[in-house]
Amino acid sequence: MPLTSPRRSALADQVIAQLRAQITSGEWPVGARIPTEPELVEELGVARNTVREAVRALAHNGLLDIRQGSGTYVVATSELAGVMNRRFAEADPRHVAELRSALEAEAARLAAQRRTEQDLRQLDTLLERREAAWDSGAAEAFVEADATLHMAVVAASHNEVLAEIYADLGGVLRDFLRADVGKVLRPEAHLDHARLVEAIRAGDADLAASEASGHSFGCRFPALKRG
Repeated sequence: MPLTSPRRSALADQVIAQLRAQITSGEWPVGARIPTEPELVEELGVARNTVREAVRALAHNGLLDIRQGSGTYVVATSELAGVMNRRFAEADPRHVAELRSALEAEAARLAAQRRTEQDLRQLDTLLERREAAWDSGAAEAFVEADATLHMAVVAASHNEVLAEIYADLGGVLRDFLRADVGKVLRPEAHLDHARLVEAIRAGDADLAASEASGHSFGCRFPALKRG
């Protein structure tokens, strides 16, 4: 008897779509713990097995991480981001830094040429938030603030393809930044990002690219520093 492809129930597909929408919309951001299985059952009004199937499907696709005894967490905002996380989790840190440098340098170059007044206001706000997070000494808050500022620079390039690729790599880049920063913020590890924002404001594409390209290597591992 030939094998046939089993069809997932329409109800499970609907639940998967709803959960994915919560993730892609940012309602459940990367790092957030999603509601428990009983909570999802009550909220969605479906059977426990349907919720379990949907969560497992999204975990298989790399969007969720099921951690026994802790809960289920969002680890990526798209299937491609999930693939990126798995594919590059054990990559050479230098190679990740080189990729980030290339993407951010070109993004900064384009941002200096295309940025709007709204982009500049957003960059100013996020730069202040990054500095406040550093001053607070909270390493995880700093990682998120730093990553958000870099994402805003990429968004200011107004290149949707570049922005989507960078966003899909976001989990990988955050993990490496988290490893670089460690649990304690050290004064010698602080990198000034004000010059990057000012270069973008001034429309100096070459300086913006130069500033952005060096940030990826200014981490606590000497082996990753250029020169």
